[in-house]
Amino acid sequence: MRIGLISDTHIPEACEHLPARVHEVFRGIDLVMHAGDVYVNRVLDELSRIAPVIAALGNGDEGLDGHQHRLEPDDRVREAHLVELEGLKIGLVHAIPTPDETSQEVFERAMHRHFGGPVDIIVQGHSHVEGVVRYGATLVVNPGSATLPRNLIDVPGTVAILEIAGGSILSAEIIRLGDQGE
Repeated sequence: MRIGLISDTHIPEACEHLPARVHEVFRGIDLVMHAGDVYVNRVLDELSRIAPVIAALGNGDEGLDGHQHRLEPDDRVREAHLVELEGLKIGLVHAIPTPDETSQEVFERAMHRHFGGPVDIIVQGHSHVEGVVRYGATLVVNPGSATLPRNLIDVPGTVAILEIAGGSILSAEIIRLGDQGE
């Protein structure tokens, strides 16, 4: 199973539409997971033309960062999602404190609060900094931002592709949207 990971699209503040390259990179995926700060529902509608979509509620989606748009209620959006796919528990949330920022204990408490216990994979956003890091048994993937990578303007954004099968993580790859051909 191939899952497209995207976060922090900040549309229409960052730009009017998703970068066209997102559609190319996500061609043939089975699910899109958006890790929050969507801002407007039409982004989820656009992504749903590629594959089914679930999204985490970001701080900006609630209007907490002072922008003029607010995400309307949508069944695809929750504070956190827990899905079991290919025998793996995958948690989707906008932000979770990781052991490099706090401690393993705080990380474990956050997993319990958001997902009811440990998960195999966490997909998160918020920082706009892409990365794939393992903390114990949990792989944490942050696809960065498709429109404002590392909070920079006019720089190609990032997304990620997660491949899983039969209870195993096959790959978690960050893709720079300016790069051509995978």
